[in-house]
Amino acid sequence: MNIGEIARRAGVSRSTVSYALSGKRQVSDETRQKIQRVIDELGYRPNASARALANGRTSTIGLVFPPAGNHYTGMQLDFIGSVAEAAAARDYDVLLSPSGVDSDRSFQRLLAERRVDGAILMEIRLQDDRVDHLVAENFPAVCIGRTAHPDGDWWVGLDHARLAEACVHHLADLGHRRIAFVNRPEHLLRAGYESAHRGLDGFTKAAAERGLTVRAYSCGDDAPSGQACLERILHDDPATTALVTLNEAALGGLYRGLSVAGRHVPRDFSVTGVVAGRWAETVTPQLTAADVPAEEMGRLAVELLVERLGHPDAPPRHHLLAPPISLRASTGPAHLRTESASGSDG
Repeated sequence: MNIGEIARRAGVSRSTVSYALSGKRQVSDETRQKIQRVIDELGYRPNASARALANGRTSTIGLVFPPAGNHYTGMQLDFIGSVAEAAAARDYDVLLSPSGVDSDRSFQRLLAERRVDGAILMEIRLQDDRVDHLVAENFPAVCIGRTAHPDGDWWVGLDHARLAEACVHHLADLGHRRIAFVNRPEHLLRAGYESAHRGLDGFTKAAAERGLTVRAYSCGDDAPSGQACLERILHDDPATTALVTLNEAALGGLYRGLSVAGRHVPRDFSVTGVVAGRWAETVTPQLTAADVPAEEMGRLAVELLVERLGHPDAPPRHHLLAPPISLRASTGPAHLRTESASGSDG
């Protein structure tokens, strides 16, 4: 059933039906009642496209989210789920657009065809052409993450530098002097992913403050890469007694590598990092970590976007989150026997 059939049965023009539905032009009470009787008889419900044409809104927000690797990590899926849930609570649908750069066809269709009222961007880079493009188009958007110059943007971010610093200080307070940093894959660092760069900056800063011996590693987003990375860490410096990781997808492999090497967690080796809370609780022993509040971040991003849609002239707002470290069972005091340069049990 469509507007044309309603018009035929009510004995009016299609445009009159459209005006009656949208309220854009005055329609007499008699005509409006006649149209409403036909609509009630037919059980007509205007589809999303018709509503968008009528009121200029799609009631849909775009989630622009390229997978950083070959699959979505648990943390990424938590973000997607939280955005969808928060949007539904405000009567918005979510359209997922896996766009990495502003030249992607999916991203261009999202803007050119106005399929959505606004967008939430994820996997932010320090220099992000998608953000620049949206600003140039004056298209309402909110970032989950920060560019290098975020003052003019709307965003929700995690303070990766501060969280990595907290992890280092926690390990240093336990007596660890030789610590490794397990970051995201090398191609993400080259692409300028802000979480990877800011996390590395925080780790390096805290290590220098505490006078620690450290090494930084890039690692693929999967368990086999995690195991291989752990083997490299112990090969490069067998006296390493702890690591900080931003790579939750590699976490199981890091644990497996320690087990294969005969390093007991936390007696012989401590592990901490920045990961989603539910992920930290799936490993044994459970991970001491700064838990990423994915649900809160998704909710805040939707709230900011809805606020921006309702108040187009409002000044930019943002939220920078830095959750405390949740102490679990994967960190403990450093032991002199594993701090020895030889790495032997003597």
